[in-house]
Amino acid sequence: MASSQGTSHIPSLASPTQRMHLIHVDSVHRWMEDLRYMTEVECMCILQSKPISVDEDAQSELIINPEHTVRDNLQTLLKRAFIISSELTKMFQKLEKNRWQRVHSTAVRANCHVRSLVNEYNSFTRNSPPEIQKYEKALLEKCMELTIITERCIHTEDEYFLMSMKDSIHEILTSVGESFSHMIDMALANEIQVLVRQIELSDNMYTIGTAISSLLGLTQEGAHLCRIIAKEGAVVALFKICRQDCFRCLCAHALRTLASICCVEEGISQLEKVDGILCLADILADETNPEEMRAEAAAVVAQITSPHYTFTQHLGSFLENMEDIVTALIKLCQHASSGEVFLLASAALANITFFDTMACEILLQLSAVRILFEACRDRKRVDTPYSKDQVVTVLANISVLDQCASEVIQERGIECLLEMLFEKPSTSNPPEVAACERVQQKAAVTLARLSRDPVVAHTATKLNCVPRLIELCRSPTERSNSDSVLVACLAALRRLAAGCPESIDDSDFQQLIKPRLVDSFLLCSNMEESFV
Repeated sequence: MASSQGTSHIPSLASPTQRMHLIHVDSVHRWMEDLRYMTEVECMCILQSKPISVDEDAQSELIINPEHTVRDNLQTLLKRAFIISSELTKMFQKLEKNRWQRVHSTAVRANCHVRSLVNEYNSFTRNSPPEIQKYEKALLEKCMELTIITERCIHTEDEYFLMSMKDSIHEILTSVGESFSHMIDMALANEIQVLVRQIELSDNMYTIGTAISSLLGLTQEGAHLCRIIAKEGAVVALFKICRQDCFRCLCAHALRTLASICCVEEGISQLEKVDGILCLADILADETNPEEMRAEAAAVVAQITSPHYTFTQHLGSFLENMEDIVTALIKLCQHASSGEVFLLASAALANITFFDTMACEILLQLSAVRILFEACRDRKRVDTPYSKDQVVTVLANISVLDQCASEVIQERGIECLLEMLFEKPSTSNPPEVAACERVQQKAAVTLARLSRDPVVAHTATKLNCVPRLIELCRSPTERSNSDSVLVACLAALRRLAAGCPESIDDSDFQQLIKPRLVDSFLLCSNMEESFV
C-alpha cells in the first residue's frame, strides 16, 4: 500500500547473528514447546548426547513423530534453528567479552541443539539428500571441535594462550554459522519442494488447500523464506491453480499467498516469467469472478507495484495491461461490499499512480474523482484512516493534471479534503497515528496542487481551509508532531495566500508566509503549545 514510510523486513536465516521469527501460536502452547527444548538440551548435556532409551518400542516425548505433516516439520526446523541462531549469537558476544566459562557452556548447548536438529530432521525425512548430509557432517564436526577447544580455555589462566585461542574460536564459530545457515536453507527448501509438488500434482482439494495454507504461513516468517519459496517454484504452481476453473474455490487463497511471496524480487521475477500480470488482469476484469477473488488479485497488484521496491519498476507486461487493470480496480472500488475490499483495490490504484503517470490520465477518464469522493462519504467502504490514506494518495497524484480541479469542485471535493485535515487517530496505536498523519499531509498536498486553479483557491478559503491549515502549523498536537504534515500545510497556505491574500491575517502572514519556508518550518516545529 502507498505509504510515506519505508518497508521493514524481518531478518533472515542467512546470518547466525540474525534472529528468526517464529510462527505465532498460543502463548501457553509456545511455553510448553520451548520447555521441551530447554529440558532436552540439559538431558543431553548430562548424558553426553547418549540416547535416553534403547528400547525401540519406547516412545519418548523428545522424539519427533515421523508422521508429522510437512508444516510440522518446517515448524520444528524453524524453532530449532531459532534456538541455535540465538546460541551462536550469544557465543560471539561472550567471546568478545572473554567470558570463557560462558563461551564453553554456550558451545555445549549449541552442540546439543545441533545434534537434536540433525536427528529430528533425519527422523522425518528418513533419507536426507546427500548435499544436506554433507553439511550435517561438517556442522557436527565443527560443533564438536568448538566444544573441545572452548573446554581447553576454561582450564587455563594463561592470557597469551587465551588470546591466541580467541581468533581460532572466532574462525570456527563463523564456519559453524555458515554451515548451519546452508544446511537450514537446504532443509527448508527440501520441505518446501514437498508442498509445491502437492500443489502441482494432487487433484485433492483438501491436500492442495492445506499445502497453500502451509506456504502462506511460511511467508509470514520473513523475506528469506519468501525467497526460498519463490526459488522452489511456488509462484508457478499457484498461478496454475488460478488458471484452472476446477480449482476456482482455491483461487483467492492462492492469490493471498502470491501477494505474500511477491514481497521479494525473486517472487516478482517468477510472476513475470509465467505471465502472471496478464492472469491478474483477467481475474480482475471478469466480473463473474467472486469479489473475494478479485480483491485478492488487487492485493497482488498492490504488492508488485509498491513504490518502496526499486525492482518493480521494470514490469514491462504491467504497462501493456495497465488500462485493463486500472479500469477493473476503479470498478471494484465503486462496487466494493466492504471496507476491506475497498482498501485492497484503492491501495493497488494508489501504488499504480506512483508506478506510471499515464494511470492518472486513465483514472480521470474513468470518473475516478467522483467515485473516490462518493466512497469517502460511504462509511461501509471508507471506514478507517488506512482507506482514506489510499484515496487521498490517488487524489494527490491525479491533482497534478490541470483538468482535475474542475472535477474536484464539481464533486464538492474541497469539503472532503477539509475533513481529512481534521483526521485524528481514535487510539494511540502507532500504525493508526501514522496513517492519520499521512491523510493530513496528502490532503494538504492535494489542496496545494489544486489551488493553482483560482476557483479552487477561492472555494478553499470560503470553506475555511485556511484556519485549519494554520492550526495544524501552530499546534504540534493537532498534527501528532509530524514534520511532514507541517511542511505540507505551510506549502498549501502559501499557495492559497498567493491566490487569496486577503484570507491570511497579518500576524500569520508575517510568520507563516513571508519568511523562507525553512524559517517558517523552524519557527513552527519549535513552537510550544501555549503559543497558540
